[in-house]
Amino acid sequence: MHRLCKKAGAGRVSEAAAKRLAKSSRGDWPQDAKEAHDYSMHARRRTIKSEDIEMRCKKSHGRQ
Repeated sequence: MHRLCKKAGAGRVSEAAAKRLAKSSRGDWPQDAKEAHDYSMHARRRTIKSEDIEMRCKKSHGRQ
């Protein structure tokens, strides 16, 4: 999952974010990683955190 997020453009990925991305039931991990990276950049962070993955999952799944 770390590698996937790095390919999406992330500078760093927290361990919690990698675990949360792995739990994502949708399975569209590259798109989830890309959008989570966009959320982290909007927050002016280089690190993707679990809250970025959570926000992406809520947006795409309704709730999870």
